[in-house]
Amino acid sequence: MSIIDEIKKKAHASIKRIVLPEGDEPRTIRAAAKLRDEELAFPILLGDPEKILSTARTCGMDLREITIINPPDSPDFPRYTQLLYELRRGKGMTLENAGTLTADPMYYAVLMVKCGDADGLVSGAAHTTGDMLRPALQIIKTKAGTKLVSSSFLVECPKKDVGQNGLLIFSDCVVVPCPTAEELAHIAVSAADTAHTLCGIEVPKVALLSFSTKGSASHELVTKVRQAAEIAHSLAPDLLLDGELQLDAALAPEVAALKAKDSPVAGAANVLIFPDLQAGNIGYKLVQRLAGAEAFAVLQGLAKPCNDLSRGCSVEDIVNTVSITAVQAQA
Repeated sequence: MSIIDEIKKKAHASIKRIVLPEGDEPRTIRAAAKLRDEELAFPILLGDPEKILSTARTCGMDLREITIINPPDSPDFPRYTQLLYELRRGKGMTLENAGTLTADPMYYAVLMVKCGDADGLVSGAAHTTGDMLRPALQIIKTKAGTKLVSSSFLVECPKKDVGQNGLLIFSDCVVVPCPTAEELAHIAVSAADTAHTLCGIEVPKVALLSFSTKGSASHELVTKVRQAAEIAHSLAPDLLLDGELQLDAALAPEVAALKAKDSPVAGAANVLIFPDLQAGNIGYKLVQRLAGAEAFAVLQGLAKPCNDLSRGCSVEDIVNTVSITAVQAQA
């Protein structure tokens, strides 16, 4: 069974409420109907009900049993407005400004998740990552023990003798462009948590990647990775983690035996931490394009699950991301 099929099975076992702030977007509407029909989530569409229903009719979609909320008309609007004001008044927020923002479906969706009226959020079909992360960081904030939001890709390779039966976690490939050693350490710990709680990898084995293995090269970029490994060990002493490691030493037992024979993860890593965003983004796309791997993105580090889509996403991409978000909410 593929990783996304396993995630959908988990989502179906304990169905969660996932709010979709881009409620009048045609792909989102189609995905909401599919999520309902396959019993993967209880989708909540935000926006003008007349526009949403009109678009649904044009798409040939029946939105029966799907909750549709127009934020300004909601009975929760005053409560959410007051909460946003209280959370942000120290930053100069006025009650009037809070009301204007709460009427925005993105802010309203984040407030729903904050208040427990939705279990998670998915957007991005018509908004940028920043459009969602900004209110999420202001309102939901990061989870205890981490200082930043990052991303992981669940990369499923046809080659089954790498990672966990072909499954590898790549991080960070989307969010943090040039992490410091401390940020890289937090990314590593978050990615290990994603591997365990979302993917069911019982023992995450984390490799912090570089162009050097165990001192084979000397450079400030290598030093940063080495320092990140030390900080990550202090944050999570029981985590199987090592660095700096070259990619072949991290994945290939025969190379690990030569370059890092005493490493607890070399040759068997299932979580790969890239030194910066350029390397991570290029790395996952190379594996996706050249090896035919499947790749599923997930945000990590927020106190409650919110995930982002590519604006070129398909209906199935939305269904997959909502399923991932639902399983994150279970954890």
